[in-house]
Amino acid sequence: PDAHPRHLQTPGILETGGSLDLEEIMDDFSSFYDDSDSNYTFMDYDAAPCHNHFCPLFQRVAPPFLAATCAAAALGTGALLVALAKRPQEWRWPQSRALVAQLALGTALFAALLPALAAGVRRGWHLGTGLCRLTHLLWHWSLFAQALLVASGSCGTAWARWDPRSRRLAAALWALALLLATPAALVSGVVAGTSCVRRSVDILAPEYLLHLTLCLCLLLLLPAGLLLAALAVPRLRASWAAGAGVSWLFLGLWVPYGAGLAGEFLLQARLLEPTCGSFERFDIALGLSEGLGVLHCGLGPLALLLAWHC
Repeated sequence: PDAHPRHLQTPGILETGGSLDLEEIMDDFSSFYDDSDSNYTFMDYDAAPCHNHFCPLFQRVAPPFLAATCAAAALGTGALLVALAKRPQEWRWPQSRALVAQLALGTALFAALLPALAAGVRRGWHLGTGLCRLTHLLWHWSLFAQALLVASGSCGTAWARWDPRSRRLAAALWALALLLATPAALVSGVVAGTSCVRRSVDILAPEYLLHLTLCLCLLLLLPAGLLLAALAVPRLRASWAAGAGVSWLFLGLWVPYGAGLAGEFLLQARLLEPTCGSFERFDIALGLSEGLGVLHCGLGPLALLLAWHC
């Protein structure tokens, strides 16, 4: 029997509070399922059970994927830091040394969390609620900080040199990113004793709506706005030609995940009609989009190195 069934209490209400949803599993690489949970079952309108076979596949694939990504991120970030240290004078705007060093710091912070998340998928989360929330806080802090750094580097020459002005900007961006990541810690938690999930509150809880809004603004609306601005402003297009577009790899890899979060909300809030097929297809798509975003910590440093050499 399935350990975490989903039931539709009424045609208009989906039980979400305190339950472990497939969308949460796909959104959070730290969730865990026992080997006995071979099929995830929930009830549709016709009361027929819906079986999704992605959970056991996720449990097998996620740990080696996270481990390989962490190794690639360590090698790429290490090589990037060596290049920054040995030839500092060759890093000029738009890929200036100050900006690239901070992007490397954000990548390193993100990658440092991957081993714990991989262990949580494989053997369950046994570190408590506090460390679960801290992990989500650091995870989103690194994401939001990199998004803000890329945006600031695309819209001006603040990172052309490391002076008091740029240092104040760096402190402000990192502090802002930490503030914006705080709701992620508030909505996460441990479910069933061994699952550190991204969302342990109701889909319509105010703190989750705030967290979702921030994610959509930074991972979906910000890239769209920067793209439109680059197309409309000749100066921004010139910075792309000089190599600023390489740092946009980060935003591009996370855009599908931002769209997936919006789709999750529409399904969970019943603004779209949920069916067995829609949930199963959505789980796969959302899992792939998060995996694509995670790749940024391995591909980003390599892309910056390639742009520097070219």
